[in-house]
Amino acid sequence: MMEHNAQQAQDTYRINQIQMASKEQLLVITYDIGIKACIAAEKALGVNDVEQINNSLQKAQAVIRELMLTLNVEQGGEVAVALMQLYDYMYHQLVDANVKKAIEPVSMVRQMMEELKATWIEAINKLKAESKEKQPAVVARPAGGTNFAY
Repeated sequence: MMEHNAQQAQDTYRINQIQMASKEQLLVITYDIGIKACIAAEKALGVNDVEQINNSLQKAQAVIRELMLTLNVEQGGEVAVALMQLYDYMYHQLVDANVKKAIEPVSMVRQMMEELKATWIEAINKLKAESKEKQPAVVARPAGGTNFAY
């Protein structure tokens, strides 16, 4: 019963986190889900839990498909095209890993996702810093209402 309540609280927290997240935060959350699915698949491969291997790899594949769907190739130009090719490669590595029950491709995809996540976080932080620099300085006003001391 306590485990069920803890899981329910965790699910509610995750739902709230997603509903309140910016596009950038959603991207990072998506990578986190993919990375965790790869880690679960690696653990399952270590103990040959075929059902868990399949479930985890399918979840990781779904994350990569989502990343592919949200990628705007027209706006993103060459970088987006390269990223789409990378996602396609990662997706096929996970399919291959599931067929062959091989851990190496899963570990490689997880590492790639961790690097991409770190790169996105760095880019997001850089954009935030640049937008703060461009904002006009706030002029401090004296507290209170009208000054009657002439």
